Amino acid sequence: MVEERRNQEYNADQIQVLEGLEAVRIRPGMYIGSTSSKGLHHLVWEIVDNSIDEALAGYCDTITVAIEKDNWIRVEDNGRGIPVDIQEQTGKPALEVILTVLHAGGKFGGGGYKVSGGLHGVGASVVNALSTNLEATVHRSGKVHTMKFERGDVVQGITVVGDTDTTGTIIRFKADGQIFQETTVYEYDILKARIRELAFLNKGITIKLLDERAEDLREEIFYYEGGIMEYVEMLNENKESLHDPIYVHREMDGKEVEISMQYNSTYSSNVLSYANNINTHEGGSHESGFKTALTRIINSYGKKSNLIKEKETLTGDDVREGLVAIISIKHPNPQFEGQTKTKLGNSEMSTITNKLFSEELDRFLLENPKIAKIIVEKGLQASRARIAAKKARESTRRKNALEFTNLPGKLADCSSKDASECELFLVEGDSAGGSAKLGRDSKFQAILPLRGKILNVEKVRIDKVLSSDEIRSLITAAGIGIGEGMNLDKLRYHKIVIMTDADVDGSHIRTLLLTFFFRYMKELIEAGHIYIARPPLYGLKVGKKVYYSFNDTELQVNIEEYAKDKKYNVQRYKGLGEMNAEELWETTMDPERRRMYKVSIDDAMLADAAFDTLMGERVEPRRKFIEDNALNVINLDI
Repeated sequence: MVEERRNQEYNADQIQVLEGLEAVRIRPGMYIGSTSSKGLHHLVWEIVDNSIDEALAGYCDTITVAIEKDNWIRVEDNGRGIPVDIQEQTGKPALEVILTVLHAGGKFGGGGYKVSGGLHGVGASVVNALSTNLEATVHRSGKVHTMKFERGDVVQGITVVGDTDTTGTIIRFKADGQIFQETTVYEYDILKARIRELAFLNKGITIKLLDERAEDLREEIFYYEGGIMEYVEMLNENKESLHDPIYVHREMDGKEVEISMQYNSTYSSNVLSYANNINTHEGGSHESGFKTALTRIINSYGKKSNLIKEKETLTGDDVREGLVAIISIKHPNPQFEGQTKTKLGNSEMSTITNKLFSEELDRFLLENPKIAKIIVEKGLQASRARIAAKKARESTRRKNALEFTNLPGKLADCSSKDASECELFLVEGDSAGGSAKLGRDSKFQAILPLRGKILNVEKVRIDKVLSSDEIRSLITAAGIGIGEGMNLDKLRYHKIVIMTDADVDGSHIRTLLLTFFFRYMKELIEAGHIYIARPPLYGLKVGKKVYYSFNDTELQVNIEEYAKDKKYNVQRYKGLGEMNAEELWETTMDPERRRMYKVSIDDAMLADAAFDTLMGERVEPRRKFIEDNALNVINLDI
């Protein structure tokens, strides 16, 4: 076989060279991440990022993003306008080069921009390639210029269509349904979340969002003079803040560091970091530099002011309890790495962020002793709770992923030692747990029954969290530990599946579990290890056969297809315990037939706000949420 392959011709004729934007259309995922809804919305960000770059360079202060009828997107700015004169290297107008040549523009060494945003940096040319139509209108040098494209090809060269006394660029495009087969419909809330984030990160810029698809125009304007200080205040709006936001803005060696932070009375932290407007949710050098400085400066101040005893030391977890912080850096050449390319890799940013933030925080604490005392005492309270929880924490930590001692007694483990194929089902109640244990495939599926509703971790400190038997069992079974000692490499199951009843109590238990994972094991969610089982709502029995339905629509389809003119019985499953082992395997656990949701955090800001609203101490935000959303509930079990 190998000899046959050797004898096959392999020469220059077999090397395919993809011209122009053809490569983008053949492998779109390489350029925009995916062709799902996420990739569709990414097209908008590639164009918006160009306008943001004009703003960062000081030439633009207003950007408009509009969803037109038929899901066209229009992005307008009042910047300088994309150049329309001939680009010497190609002999073509600069506007055409920018819209048809990969990695062309003012960001690639041409001196057009000191700092530019955007994760992939592929820009307008990729949007053009993946759109059925794209129209560019440029206001520049007193003239209005237009150019039109179809799937990346020029169909109308630069044409002067009028005079103007303004400058700026308008890009309109329609995403190609051949590429985006899942959907070409834009979601207003997804666009709103990112646009609001960009407005926070770039203070003084006005960004308008319009939805022109409905009869009544929907319009929101985002403008934040205070920038990330207002961002921090918004994240804390449903919490009890302990002081006004602290703000740092410094520059060193051409790199800009901007940080705002504020403590609240809760027990969890929310640190968001950005590099050139990209949410680096995997962290990186700028975030580690901030955390190192925060821990060192608070300990140093606390000891100098005799608030912390000489032998006491606050850990990173201690000083971050109740902290909300935004770290935003601007770098002329950011290097991204990590699983999703959203971890900043520039090593010098750890030193720069550490130095600049240390100097400013040290000065702030000395000048504001009342706030400094509040911050140190918050850390000391966390430290006392940590010490009280030390024994509980150690009892939940496994020495290695294959050591089976000290596993919870009620865990029905699987026989496989390969974590990548193993699944842990978190099952509500002993009844459903019994069915799940009998129905599972014991080679790769483990069952951990949970009794009743677990602790709401949003309202308590880590010592209380670790005093809960159910949570201790869960941490021990997972095997990775918790807090600063967490080690994802020791995860015993690559799928952790929340399997609860399809009723109000089941939803509550699921929310409590998700709250725990979000606050104390967010890395599991970010790495894609947390799932939600989707048991059927109905069983349609026709003769000896049962057809399962996951919603009312499916039930009606099944009745029409399988039960016409026949006697049938519909069973509404209100609990997993109502199913026998065979039914539970067939509907909810069999990898060939089951339906499951993978839990993801596309927007950490929205997720944090949601958990705080639903699970936090304050009643008023929760009441407002229920009032605002009550009419959206279609099926509710009481």
